[in-house]
Parts: sequence; C-alpha cells; structure tokens
Amino acid sequence: MRLTYVEHACVLLEGSRRVLVDPYVLNERLPADPDLVVVTHGHHDHIGETVALARPTITTNEIAKELARRGVPTQGINTGGGVEVDGVRVTMTQAVHSHMLELEGERLPGGDAAGMVIEMDGLTVYHAGDTALFSDMKVIGALHSPDVALLPIGGRFTMDPAAAMCAARWIGAPLVVPIHYNTWPVIAQDPQAFKAALERTTDVRVAVLAPGESIELP
Repeated sequence: MRLTYVEHACVLLEGSRRVLVDPYVLNERLPADPDLVVVTHGHHDHIGETVALARPTITTNEIAKELARRGVPTQGINTGGGVEVDGVRVTMTQAVHSHMLELEGERLPGGDAAGMVIEMDGLTVYHAGDTALFSDMKVIGALHSPDVALLPIGGRFTMDPAAAMCAARWIGAPLVVPIHYNTWPVIAQDPQAFKAALERTTDVRVAVLAPGESIELP
C-alpha cells in the first residue's frame, strides 16, 4: 500500500482501492477519482470537497444523511461500528473534539467527531481525525493493532506534539505520520522535533511527509 500525505489532514491510501480521507486542501491538488472517500467529521477543513467529488463516501451517520440529500452516495456508521465496501473495511472510533457540519455555507448539526480505522490489503491505518488525547486510545491499539497511526500534532484545536507522543505510545502502531499542522500559523509545529523525541524514547518510527509526498507501507 502507498500512503500519500496530500495536505493538512488529507491522505490517500492506494492499494487494491484508492481511499481518500478528509479531502480538504489549500495548495495541493486533490487526487482524481478515488474509489472511496472517508470523512472523519464535518468541519470545513475535513469535509472539504466531498460533495464536489461525489464519490462513494463513508462517514458518520449524521453527515452521511446530509451528503445523501445532496446526491453523494454514502454509507453511514457510528462509534464502534463499521462497514466494508469493495474489500475496504472502515470502523468508526471515538474522537474528543467539538463538531458542527460546515457544508456549502451552511452550519448544521453533525453528530460526533470521529477517528477512522481503515483496513485494506492486510494493513490497518488509524486516522485519528481531530482529537484531544484520550485514554481509550489504548483500546483502539489493543482492538485494531494499527500498522500506521495518523496523528494530529498542531495543538490549538487538537493534540500538540507532547500529547501526540503519549497517544503514539498508547496506540502502539510501529509507524506514526503526523498530520494537521503548519497549515496556518496558529497550528505551527516542528514535526522533526516530534520525530526526534518520539524515536529517541520509543521504538516507534515517525515518517514526516511533505505535502504530496508518499511512503510505501510494507
């Protein structure tokens, strides 16, 4: 599987299917024609171009209903549940974050914010979404054994690097990719310092990817 850090919290997973998570970009181009879109929550910097893409989408139950009303083919899930589409299994996990569905100039109730566990081709990727540190990340690690954890480090609206280091230990994924930082000055962070600190104190490897950069997962 190839993992591409598109920008901000948006990533593309390419294996037997092309799965695009949280399709929001400022400077990069979104990958064309993903097979599946996954949306963690409805803030504008995550739901992004979901409606314009109009691809099969897995998201929270409340967002799914609104997207379906706008013509997007959706599968809605809720915390602890999941669905399999064309060989891709997506399970919704808890995230600790405020939430409102910001869509095409409207602000609507959006249910709970979420993280998503994505299983494809024998690999498991945990996208934490926007979240604070919470102790049940230990449960996510124990239950799903992610191969990769995509963790926000920007602070202000999510975990900062110190909290993300604790999350990485609790989740136990051998590879961590930092996301949701340096998009704007208020979430400016040094990902190399995060990488150095986590790799110095644990066996976890950190891949700091520039926007548009990819890594091959074993």
